[in-house]
Amino acid sequence: MASASLSEFRNEPYADFSVPANRRAMEDALQQVRAAFGREYRLRIGGEWLSTGDKLTSLNPSNTREVVGVHHKATGELARRAVEEAWAAFPAWSRVPAAERVRMLLEAARILRERKFEFDAWLVYEAGKTWPEAEADVSEAIDFCEYYAREMLRLDGPQPLVQLPGERDELVYIPLGVGVVIPPWNFPLAILTGMAVASLVAGNTTIVKPSSETPTMAAKFAEVLLEAGFPESSFTLLTGSGQAVGDVLVVHPKTRFIAFTGSRDVGLRINELAARRQPGQIWIKRVIAEMGGKDAIVVDADADLDAAVNGVLVSAFGFQGQKCSACSRAIVDAAVYDRFVEKLAEKAGKLRVGPADDPANYMGPVIGEGARKTILSYIEAGKSEGRLVAGGGPVPEGGYFIAPTVIADVEPGARIFQEEIFGPVLAVTKARDFEDALDKANDSEYGLTGAVYSCNAAHIQAARERFHVGNLYFNRKCTGAMVGAHPFGGFNMSGTDSKAGGPDYLLLFLQAKSLATKVS
Repeated sequence: MASASLSEFRNEPYADFSVPANRRAMEDALQQVRAAFGREYRLRIGGEWLSTGDKLTSLNPSNTREVVGVHHKATGELARRAVEEAWAAFPAWSRVPAAERVRMLLEAARILRERKFEFDAWLVYEAGKTWPEAEADVSEAIDFCEYYAREMLRLDGPQPLVQLPGERDELVYIPLGVGVVIPPWNFPLAILTGMAVASLVAGNTTIVKPSSETPTMAAKFAEVLLEAGFPESSFTLLTGSGQAVGDVLVVHPKTRFIAFTGSRDVGLRINELAARRQPGQIWIKRVIAEMGGKDAIVVDADADLDAAVNGVLVSAFGFQGQKCSACSRAIVDAAVYDRFVEKLAEKAGKLRVGPADDPANYMGPVIGEGARKTILSYIEAGKSEGRLVAGGGPVPEGGYFIAPTVIADVEPGARIFQEEIFGPVLAVTKARDFEDALDKANDSEYGLTGAVYSCNAAHIQAARERFHVGNLYFNRKCTGAMVGAHPFGGFNMSGTDSKAGGPDYLLLFLQAKSLATKVS
């Protein structure tokens, strides 16, 4: 397969649920998925299906009485076996021509597209995503498959080099080895897909350790890979706790790299464990990490205030604020601060919260009881660190619901200004002027996303130079990075700036080999 045989990459279009046919298809998919609730999922290692008896139960966060799936949990011994099996399978998988791996990946994209509403429905029920948020997640997963397929073809071809007289000089990219992929629960299809298929299409055997909050999504994705033709030996899905399974996978001497998306503390632990050489280990392990953010939107004095309010609202409360790119700090020029807070509080108070399968709800539940307790504790702390202007009201019972919360007059030293909350809580801070706003935006150990609303060209230029984040947006929301257009990854404690969905990403799963041949 040549790169010329593929059309130019285009992002997957989102289904419009206002179209009656799409709405009916989604309603049918929700019924179909609900009928599959409670199914038991076994482990698969080296082509063998295994039951351990130690089970993980996944609940519907909108209705905790409903069991979405039951999953057998791996042990440390099974984790070690998975690495050994992946190591044994690596030579054969690494020699599969890149064009053939690309063909499988494009087939996976086709299957996801064909089953799109079904996967939307699984996301609604297991992750608590509203219809539009689920649709965006599945579309992004398809984008990763399509984009990385094209990128692999580009990297498999001749690379531009200086040709010395009397030599033929080449640079080729080869796989690394056994990779461990540890995706998060908040994008349980898109991010899992992106990391897993990047590893696989590059020729690495891959072990996926999904989040314990959303294991059913991972099991469904594994079905897609097998149907697309990926050999059973090329990947393993290993459900289990991070402590019992994750650490074993990270420290194993035959693990070559770890791709992780999740919290700062877990990412730092993985980096520390991977840095220690184990007996028999003959390489320095590579860590690809995306570890969250404390993202700010700056609102300038001359900004379109209504646009800024809407951008902050969507960025802060889309998917209940459970995005590493979510706006959790709005830093507003004093000249427009009071009007901004008034407009924002009014709009936030009108957002409807309830079960994610009801398309009338703008916000669904947070992921679990532990998350809910943590978020509520931050809200209580925030009440003493600022002025509660929205939130704190009643929410539906039966699920992990939290009202969208806005706390104004927050100072930079406050916990809710500095610490990642990962929920529907927004801190609003007053800035003296634009320079002060940039200083406050940069007053964070994170550096993932940010946005600026301004009509001042000089201020926009200053933000381009000084706002220290990996993904910076102007006069638009700070969420919704699109594959191919917005390579995604951040600075500082936000991770290794891996730039998922961009032209550098696959290089993280490959190593370069230089070849020079003397010619007559």
